[in-house]
Amino acid sequence: MKKDEFFNLMHSIPKAELHVHEEAVLSLNTIKKVYERSFGKSISSGELSSLFKYKDLSGFLDSFIKIQSYFTDINDLKFLFEDFADYLEDNNIVYCETFFSPTSHLKKGWDFSQMIGLVSKSIEKIQKERKRTVRLIIDVSRSFGLENAMHNLDLVLKEKSPYIIGIGLGGNEAKGPAQEFISVFEKARKNGLHVVAHAGEVCGSSSVDDAIEKLGAERIGHGISSCKDDALMKKIVERRIPMEICPTSNVFTRQLVTDLRKHPVRELYDRGAVVTINTDDPAFFKVSLIEEYWNIYYKLRFKLDDIKVLIENSFTSSFAEQKEIKKYLSDFEISWQKWFAEHPSLT
Repeated sequence: MKKDEFFNLMHSIPKAELHVHEEAVLSLNTIKKVYERSFGKSISSGELSSLFKYKDLSGFLDSFIKIQSYFTDINDLKFLFEDFADYLEDNNIVYCETFFSPTSHLKKGWDFSQMIGLVSKSIEKIQKERKRTVRLIIDVSRSFGLENAMHNLDLVLKEKSPYIIGIGLGGNEAKGPAQEFISVFEKARKNGLHVVAHAGEVCGSSSVDDAIEKLGAERIGHGISSCKDDALMKKIVERRIPMEICPTSNVFTRQLVTDLRKHPVRELYDRGAVVTINTDDPAFFKVSLIEEYWNIYYKLRFKLDDIKVLIENSFTSSFAEQKEIKKYLSDFEISWQKWFAEHPSLT
């Protein structure tokens, strides 16, 4: 299938995304607008372009936090969600679980409850006007330590927002081993929250195993080092632990893979892992969800039947209610069959 045909197909069918950082869908126009509102001057083209130049994961995280620092007015969050709504619509994402990282904003003195109130209004607007569902996973982050992680969890539990469905361990994997956050994840699980963790993005397979066994992670973000450990792979496959794979992100951060054609997503899928495809940080890595699917179709030789399974996995691996998942799968199947009925030569 040619690229334009593939993109036409992908635009036509509903999809889910489970691993995308909300702040990482910012458009350049929004960054400029927020910077000017905050500092009363224009950001130079050189400084703007430097935000998207990094050699590794640490450099990327520095840029991520720097852009967060441009948001000095809590009401600027609405601009962020306007970009997010456009991203969902452009990729026909009907269900999304997005990471929200509050720590940098809390350090500015922003009130968590007020933040979530503003975010909730944006989510409701997206649901009403765009017919797309968004749920939040609050990042407790390795980068800021255990005390901060527990503080963020306590804020979540106090808030009791219907839009917050869980917590996720993000940040620099090399600087915060899973075992340091066991108490946070135990408390989250006891209080009915879902738990996920970034692991195996820059560290070895033991990091993934720790996320599963010590944190009780229900999904693994990245996890690409898993295929180097046969015992771990057996566990992942048998327990059907979903893997949130972000191909372009992994190549960009240049930790465990530097060439998309050698990305282990193919091996993970072929060995029976429940693989989902995601962007991680689309604005930072200049990639959309549809482009991620194209890349694995074109460069890693995933067949259309495989693409179909991957999209279905994204729905079934979500934390949506089962009746909602069944509806999403039904709508997806109808759209898939309809598109190919209209394009019989591409079947």
